[in-house]
Amino acid sequence: VQLQASGGGTVQAGGSLRLSCAASGRALSAYAMAWLRGGPGKDREFLAIIDRSGQYTYYGDFEKGRFTISRDSAQNTLYLQMNSLKPEDTAVYYCAADRDLILSSYFVASRYDWWGQGTLVTVSS
Repeated sequence: VQLQASGGGTVQAGGSLRLSCAASGRALSAYAMAWLRGGPGKDREFLAIIDRSGQYTYYGDFEKGRFTISRDSAQNTLYLQMNSLKPEDTAVYYCAADRDLILSSYFVASRYDWWGQGTLVTVSS
């Protein structure tokens, strides 16, 4: 599967953005899909994952409730809705795919086999 992330940009603190990840080559429903973020000198931080069925979602250990992961199977696209953005949310955001959602390790960046190229989100204060 090939993944193409988009939707990043510059937004003021308190604003919102919706990131998209378009998949090609195979249906998104064949994978557990996740969003992670990182930057120069930083490990990639797990944000959220949605399982292959689209029924189950899990979020990382950060201020929950601000980010929502979703998937549109008809469009073969993954989304991340981000609200109440803060300057510390500034990062490169990546979508990634895994063959399945493994409860013991879905938050580990190294387990994802397919990655989009990343989209930069900058939150100004």
